[in-house]
Amino acid sequence: MIDCFGTMAHQPITNIDDPRYVKAISHPLRVRILAMLQERTASPSQLSEWLGATLGTTAYHVRALHKLGLIELADETRVRGAIEHHYRAGVRPLVTEDAWAQAPPIAKQAAIGSSLQMIDEYARKSAAEGGFDRAEAVLSRTTVEIDEKGWDALTKASMKFIEQVEKIEKASKERQEKRPHDEPVGNAAVVLMAFEAARLSGQQPEHNRKRSARRPPKRHTSTT
Repeated sequence: MIDCFGTMAHQPITNIDDPRYVKAISHPLRVRILAMLQERTASPSQLSEWLGATLGTTAYHVRALHKLGLIELADETRVRGAIEHHYRAGVRPLVTEDAWAQAPPIAKQAAIGSSLQMIDEYARKSAAEGGFDRAEAVLSRTTVEIDEKGWDALTKASMKFIEQVEKIEKASKERQEKRPHDEPVGNAAVVLMAFEAARLSGQQPEHNRKRSARRPPKRHTSTT
């Protein structure tokens, strides 16, 4: 069976160098649907209400994401004599260092664009609802000048930080299981980015341009 993208249906996307990945996340509505289904299971009718879009438009994008394996069917319920499907986010495409290096520029831009869109929506909505009011909240931006060894060290430090965040979450879950009523549990968003910075004031210095031309820095990237 050929789907709306001109490819065989139900062949999941497992890597961003799959040419279908760009088409899969090329529409902002699909990016928002993926973000919502990472939070909870939902039907197209629920999604359309949250998105402020028509049911027909939402259902079309849900079907496209499902055929590409980015979301999966979680449950079916009967509503007024009809079957309502509920979906959840599937396994995200793997983004290894080699896959990122080999992916075409358009795929990289699509992956980065979808991630930044999700980050922007989460941050703005959370800020508007007091998400940065906690004394422990952190909002920081740091620009540094580093050489090739510095890039390698920065990458390793970033990966260690991600591992530490996962350990903190695991410990929190274990405490909650032991003492479920001791204190409330909330959602914390942690965003980490390390990238070669463009200068808002104009071109980058000559030594930076030469360094970039010699050998691009390694990148470890994940999509959200």
